[in-house]
Amino acid sequence: MSTNKNALIRYKVLDRCFGNPGKRYFIDNLIDECKKVLADIDPESKGISRRQLFDDISFMESSEGWSIDLERYKDGKKVFYRYKNLSFSINNMPLNEVEINQLKEAVDILTQFKGMPQFDWVSEMVPKLRQGISFSESEHKLMEFESNEFLKGKDHLGVLYNALHYKKPLKVKYHPYQDIAPHDLILHPYFLKQFNGRWFLFGHNPLSGKSDWNLAIDRILDIEELSIPYIENSEIKWEEYFEDIIGVTKPEGQEIEKVVLHFYGKTGNYIQTKPLHGSQKSKWIADQILEVILEVILNYELERLILSYADSVKVIEPIDFKESIKNRLQKGFEKY
Repeated sequence: MSTNKNALIRYKVLDRCFGNPGKRYFIDNLIDECKKVLADIDPESKGISRRQLFDDISFMESSEGWSIDLERYKDGKKVFYRYKNLSFSINNMPLNEVEINQLKEAVDILTQFKGMPQFDWVSEMVPKLRQGISFSESEHKLMEFESNEFLKGKDHLGVLYNALHYKKPLKVKYHPYQDIAPHDLILHPYFLKQFNGRWFLFGHNPLSGKSDWNLAIDRILDIEELSIPYIENSEIKWEEYFEDIIGVTKPEGQEIEKVVLHFYGKTGNYIQTKPLHGSQKSKWIADQILEVILEVILNYELERLILSYADSVKVIEPIDFKESIKNRLQKGFEKY
């Protein structure tokens, strides 16, 4: 593993420790945390020396790093470290020189794959990376990508990706929006999926026995890696799992149904050029009415999508689904 990559990993670990108000991190604790993460990623890693740790802290405090505002608190003869502003994180800072150079290298490699069928995603990814580089260097933005800078949980993505890659079972403190208090659960992670600006983690939940249990990462409060055997995914092909749904919710036992929708006016033109789903078939049945046929499993996200078009769409079939949408619209109208 390259020295630069090791350094970035250590900075991320230190950043997490400095921002944790629930634990006091002395130098030995910081060294142990770095050693643990480096060993998980590279079993042959020699960890980090005391001198290297002080050099890392100095770099993070410097203008070449992130100019972090780090407090040193005395506890007897020892000192522990903590951010002055606990909401601060280097993840929210502009890219530094090390990261910019790594991005440049990544872009150079990725551009070699543009045009190859299995790398269609590169055409979208490369402009995003170039935007990150050019904005850091010149502050002149040329493109705007959809993102939510206030979305909670984005800092979990790196930890979750590593857990997926290295097959690490997790203990997750999770707070569903409908529950008053959070709870802990065990998850063997299999897949990360982004939908509508949010990220979702899928995996095996031993308590339920389900292998497609999903968690919204913005509802995750804490993550802990567990030293227990990892349960492999032998049931689900994630490349196919989402083909028959819109969104991330796949109701158990539900079959694919034919959904017929009528879109009115200019919304019809919009839906024709931006299909709702890969199965979409559409035709104009009148000057201002576009008939759309979908072959999907009915779920929460489909309902929300149809409701978002309000008076510009009408559900024709299935009848039960039509009545469900009609009832929700009526309840909404009554609130006015």
